[in-house]
Amino acid sequence: MTLGADDWQAVWLTLKLATVVTALLLIVGTPIAWWLARTRSRLRNVVGAVVALPIVLPPTVLGFYLLIVLGPSGPAGRLIGALGLGSLPFTFAGLVVASVFYSLPFVVQPIHNAFAAIGERPLEAAATLRASPLAAFFSVALPLARPGLVTAAVLGFAHTVGEFGVVLMIGGNIPGKTQVLSVQIYNHVEALEYAHAHGLAAGLVAFSFVVLLALYASGGVRNTLGAGR
Repeated sequence: MTLGADDWQAVWLTLKLATVVTALLLIVGTPIAWWLARTRSRLRNVVGAVVALPIVLPPTVLGFYLLIVLGPSGPAGRLIGALGLGSLPFTFAGLVVASVFYSLPFVVQPIHNAFAAIGERPLEAAATLRASPLAAFFSVALPLARPGLVTAAVLGFAHTVGEFGVVLMIGGNIPGKTQVLSVQIYNHVEALEYAHAHGLAAGLVAFSFVVLLALYASGGVRNTLGAGR
């Protein structure tokens, strides 16, 4: 079975989306994970619950409310429109924003556990050497948490590749713009083109298996996802 032009376009768009989202997730998720690992604020549990919400929330529910908030009549949509930035729903940028929300816990959790596993001693040692908190974060905490960062990047990328409900709700099904791999599989199934759907779905199964096998073989899942237990 040979993939068609639309299939390859969906593959490329999915890889592009996953790459952009993973980079943003590391930028956004790392400080959140650091704060959750270090703070004693009463808001810690609240923030942690909000971050983890996409794990238990149906993707279509999250996508629906993101569509409401980011739509032209929503609070974020009106602000974006007032700034002259256009509209996010049914655009690639909208897919990026929705995917960041949806995959956030899969990046924050392993980084948080990696930071928590560091303990106080390395940071106290850095403080005795007159390192500022910011310097200690970049020179001590981040290098020690590198396995957690790698695991977070891999999980965030893989989770974004497999998204369906959220991207369909916020992006629709526009070829070349928002038609990602999972949506293209749905299109083939809806058209009873099972051979094409099988080709794409089997590729996703193989990709997911290789990702998990690599994480388990490297100890990334055990050392970071289980570090806080």
